[in-house]
Amino acid sequence: MLRLSLLALSLVVLCCVGCSGEVPTEAGKDAPPSAENYQVLLETTKGNIKLEVHPDWSPKGAERFKELVKMGFYNDTAFFRVLDGFMAQIGINGDPELHAKWRDNNIMDDPVVESNKRGYVSFAKTGMPNSRSTQFFINYGDNSNLDGMGFSPFAKVVEGMDVVDSLYNEYGEGAPQGTGPDQMKLVAEGNTYLKKEFPMLDYIKKATIVGDEPTKAKEKPEAKPDSEKPAEKAEQKSEAPAVEKKEDAAVKPATKE
Repeated sequence: MLRLSLLALSLVVLCCVGCSGEVPTEAGKDAPPSAENYQVLLETTKGNIKLEVHPDWSPKGAERFKELVKMGFYNDTAFFRVLDGFMAQIGINGDPELHAKWRDNNIMDDPVVESNKRGYVSFAKTGMPNSRSTQFFINYGDNSNLDGMGFSPFAKVVEGMDVVDSLYNEYGEGAPQGTGPDQMKLVAEGNTYLKKEFPMLDYIKKATIVGDEPTKAKEKPEAKPDSEKPAEKAEQKSEAPAVEKKEDAAVKPATKE
């Protein structure tokens, strides 16, 4: 019963803090899916993790991930929410100004083709449609209960799952549900906040597409405001991230999260 309750709590936190639920920008809407699989090397503070991205599983998710990796978005970014047996979440850039350029730049949902099994990778989202932006998570166990909530895996770990298992997880669930990092503070203060309050966290030091030369594009124009009603926006911001929190929370599994 306790495990079930923790899972439910985790699902709520899996929502994204950075996803406001705004209508996706035209770029996110029309981005053409990549046809071929590609691999991404994550050089972390605990060792290397290699992901194999499958555009046929989640075309828009795979395209967004490639875009962010190529422009260096995930470099020096923390695994700020690591829940034993559930998932390791990351994707709030340590530079508040850069993250602000992307937090509301959402992409349209993809159908769920693969399941959220151990080692599979999905973007975090809020409970609202089309709320994926930058946060993603790696599943530690069978989180297939997330499939019905719209969490669409776009990649899987092909090397370094032992590294994923070793990521620091003692801080537990994030605030306000737990004593771990507060996503809103992370969004506002960046890595300065994490280094001071949560010094044991692990980071992606550098993320690169295997075989590609990374570009140096540093930022993307802010998404144009949508016609979304203010009430809807405010409501989303107060929502606990299921996998991402309002900044990018991944939805926590309703039973396991």
